[in-house]
Amino acid sequence: MDEVKKRGRPRKDPAQLARWTPPEGWSRLVAWVSPEEKKALKHVAVEAEVSVADLVRALAGGLAAGAITHEELLGHVRKGIQVMEKIPTLFDRDDAFRVVDRPRAECAWVFEGEGVPTEKLDGTNVRLTVRAGRLVRVEKRRNPTKAQKQQGIRDGWYVDTDEQAAEDKWILAAAHATDTTAWPDGEHSCEALGPRIQGNPLGVTEHHCVPFNLQVPVYQDVPRTYAGLRDYLAEMESRYTPGALAEGIVFHHPDGRRAKIKRKDFPKAV
Repeated sequence: MDEVKKRGRPRKDPAQLARWTPPEGWSRLVAWVSPEEKKALKHVAVEAEVSVADLVRALAGGLAAGAITHEELLGHVRKGIQVMEKIPTLFDRDDAFRVVDRPRAECAWVFEGEGVPTEKLDGTNVRLTVRAGRLVRVEKRRNPTKAQKQQGIRDGWYVDTDEQAAEDKWILAAAHATDTTAWPDGEHSCEALGPRIQGNPLGVTEHHCVPFNLQVPVYQDVPRTYAGLRDYLAEMESRYTPGALAEGIVFHHPDGRRAKIKRKDFPKAV
């Protein structure tokens, strides 16, 4: 007689397997995170014996109920944003995380007149390799973790995308929709833009990649003072979506250094 196979331990609580219907008025929050960030969230969730979703809800619930004050949270949020920042902002920030008229030391070259100003495109940084006008490789940027930065690793690098990975779907869509037939052979750093990338703040209607070395427009006579940049960005129109304000400016130094400033970095006008 065949031995009856015992039922294994369920991986999830059977009581929670049924589809859950949220209360009226609730909304779903979706955020993209890196593998390192996801691992960190999972570690805390395991310690708290809850799911990552319940961990986020607990934080939101604590804020809503006043058990956690926004002042307590802001300091940690600002530290996290500074870790995530891939390109340094031109000026220091105040307690409200707005820039103040105090240039950052590592951006001194901008105020000395060096570097070329271009429109800051809010998409995803990728690298396309082209041979004989054909796209042969698509890579995405990987930035050092906090631990790696503490080890002295400051610059990011590129890793291959995966045609089967859900997180690479729209990057690849942008790459394959880009006409590279006239591009010279080589590796081209680009910004992937599109309706499904980074919230699409410019409102572009199609996915595509903009190569920094071929198409990103250079702006002439850009001021390099706090007040000058504040006023300039208040009216700077995007070259990609006429009628829409550009997000900001990225200064490119010939040696590869970059520095940025965004319109929303400045305090709101009273």
